[in-house]
Order: sequence, then structure tokens, then C-alpha cells
Amino acid sequence: MTKTWLGVAEKGSLFGIRFFFVACTVFGRGVARFCLKPVVLYYVLFHGKTRRASCDYLRRVTGKATFWMAFRHMLTFAEISIDRVFFLQGRFSQMRVASNGFEQMRKLQVEKRGAILLGAHLGSFEAMHVLAAHKNVRVNILTYRGNSRMMNSVLGAINPDLNARFIEINPGEVNTILRVKELIEAGEMVAVMGDRADLDTNLASVKFFGEQAYFPTSLYLLSAAMACPILLTISLYRTPNHYDLYCEPFAEKVSLPREDRKAALAAYAQQYASRLEHYCRMAPYSWLNFYDFWSARS
Repeated sequence: MTKTWLGVAEKGSLFGIRFFFVACTVFGRGVARFCLKPVVLYYVLFHGKTRRASCDYLRRVTGKATFWMAFRHMLTFAEISIDRVFFLQGRFSQMRVASNGFEQMRKLQVEKRGAILLGAHLGSFEAMHVLAAHKNVRVNILTYRGNSRMMNSVLGAINPDLNARFIEINPGEVNTILRVKELIEAGEMVAVMGDRADLDTNLASVKFFGEQAYFPTSLYLLSAAMACPILLTISLYRTPNHYDLYCEPFAEKVSLPREDRKAALAAYAQQYASRLEHYCRMAPYSWLNFYDFWSARS
């Protein structure tokens, strides 16, 4: 099996991560972004597997891939990581954030209905999280942080409320599901990323950029069990400072016929993969995937 994202260790040191975050605070966004370029160039030069994974994806979405396209892809990841600091500090006057469809989330809040916010590793989820907070919508984030603990320890220090909003995924433990159920029944939103299959034992193989790829399906089982709707929430980053946020209905009610549940789950996974492909084409460098996505389960 090809190495997947769970096996991709956090690169760098805690000192290096803190250095960049201090640079953000003291010198501002422009200086911090400038300092990223030599670091990213070094990384692209000497981390061949990551570079090749980036090129494989970019070739599928744009029809071509070069060294400098991979550099731009990884630089986008670094720039978004830096922007997380500013979003969490509430310092986003330099950002241009456009919201499309946020009324879908607001409508559910007025109705006191909880929902699953189905996202992806596109752009910055902090942008969506901050927008929701400013509109008094409570969003909790279901996440696995095992391979990014240094980054998250620093982010947690910047904004302690962040940790309170994270629900750590512990494979095999029922407590996570019970916590999600409790929040949704209380009318809150629970965000989950739908483009990582490694922690999910329920998978569907669907078409993604013309080739078979595996996507998780447990979130649809969860939605069906809780009779809650799903909203697709996407963030696209456009350099140097623009974030486009999208929120659209995905499923008002997940229906899973007992006689053909597997096919129904695959249909939802295909629906998600098709929408993910759509948004990746809109902003190719926004999808922060740096492992061999298509071969991960082959």
C-alpha cells in the first residue's frame, strides 16, 4: 500500500513553526510570506515523493505539471498555514473573504437544527470557522491531529477556544460518535472532512478526475442515524489574500435503503467526489493534498 496522509509525519521542528508564527505577529503578513519562499523551495527540491504527488494531482486537474507548479502548490499550503494565525487572532483586515450561501447555515440555526458540515482540505477551514463565529453559529470540528500535533499546539496557544471546538477522532472509540450526537441534537454544527479515507473502515470506490479513488462513507451513516442534514462547505484560496467560502445543500436527509445500502453510500460518495472535483478545477492549488491519493488503497 502506498503511504497515505496518516503516515506523512509533520515536517520541521516546533521551534521552526513557532518562529514563523512569531514572525507573523511581530513583522506582519507580508514579511512572513516572503520568508516562506526559500523554505518551500528547499522542501520541493529535496522531498521528491511530495513533489511527485503534487505533480500527479496537478496533471489531472490542469493537464500539465511542472516543478514550478508543484512549488506554487506547496507555497499555497504554506501561505494558508500562515493565514491561520491571522484568522485565529482575529486579524484578518488584510484578507478579502467572500461568502456564498451562508444563509443555508443560518437557516438551520434559526430552526435549531444541527447539521454535518461536509468539508475538504481545500483552502482554510479557519476562514469558515471565523465567519461562522462572527455570525454566532457554533461550529465544532471533527479532526485527527496525530500527524500535526506541533502545529496544533501552537495554534491552540494562539486561540484556546480552538481546542474547545475540536473533537479528536480516536479510531475504534464510541465516545467520539456520542459527542457528535450530543452536539447535533443541541442544534450545533459538526464539521468533518470528507476527502481522507484512512481513519474510516467504510469506504466507497468512485470516479475522481477520471480514475477510481476511495472516499469515506461513515459520515453518511452518521447523518442517516441522526436524521440530520448535510451541508457542503468549501473554502478556496486565491493568492495573495482572497478566500471564497461556499456553503450549499448536500443532503436534506440521507436515505439508505436496507436492501442496497452499499450502493446508496457509494452514490453519496460519488456526489461528494464530483463536487470536490468541481471546486478543485475552480482553484487547483487550493486542494492541499500531497500524497498519492489514487493509489492509497490499491
